[in-house]
Amino acid sequence: MAWYTPDLDDQDVQQAIELRRRKVTEEQMRRFETYVAEMFSAFGMDLSTPATKDTPRRFVRALYDVTEGYDGDPKLLTAFQTECRGGPDCRLSQIIEGPIQFFALCEHHAFPFHGRAYVGYIAHEHIIGISKLTRLVRLFSKRFTVQERLGRQIADTLEAMLEPHGVAVYLEAAHLCTQMRGVRETEPRTRTTFWRGEYDSNPSLRTEFLKACGLGE
Repeated sequence: MAWYTPDLDDQDVQQAIELRRRKVTEEQMRRFETYVAEMFSAFGMDLSTPATKDTPRRFVRALYDVTEGYDGDPKLLTAFQTECRGGPDCRLSQIIEGPIQFFALCEHHAFPFHGRAYVGYIAHEHIIGISKLTRLVRLFSKRFTVQERLGRQIADTLEAMLEPHGVAVYLEAAHLCTQMRGVRETEPRTRTTFWRGEYDSNPSLRTEFLKACGLGE
């Protein structure tokens, strides 16, 4: 099948597919480790034990790894011609992927939130590889973010890349900032939905999508 390059005028698309490696030097990383060590020590951690002496270094490196979404993902570039050959399926048939597990860091407290995503779209002239939907979710989730923005970025980027008839995104996540601090909820789940195109105007498509996500009857 033929492939094409999406329009790069959209800012979220540019951020999604362009490889923009962050420039953090080893000198900076070592300085960050010093800051973290000072903070952990002040908060009560004993950094003199064999188990903890390297914790500041591991923390800084791990934090860098889990925010790699800022680097972009050029593998999202390729899309293919649609398989639709006319008829009602071209405006009603959904492509749905999920559950896609994701882990993110909330920008309010830098605490993790994690959950699952379902992404659906109705193809127009192009389709995208199924694995790319997972890549898209994980790209934006590997940043400091909030759940509302995460869903919007997934929906808007997929819409800009493929120009489909519609896009639907459902996110369900547990936020550790509400479990480990503050109100200390025990089993909270935050659910957000995002609709574009046909999903916005067609309630039956939304119902079908949500049923595929395991919601409703």
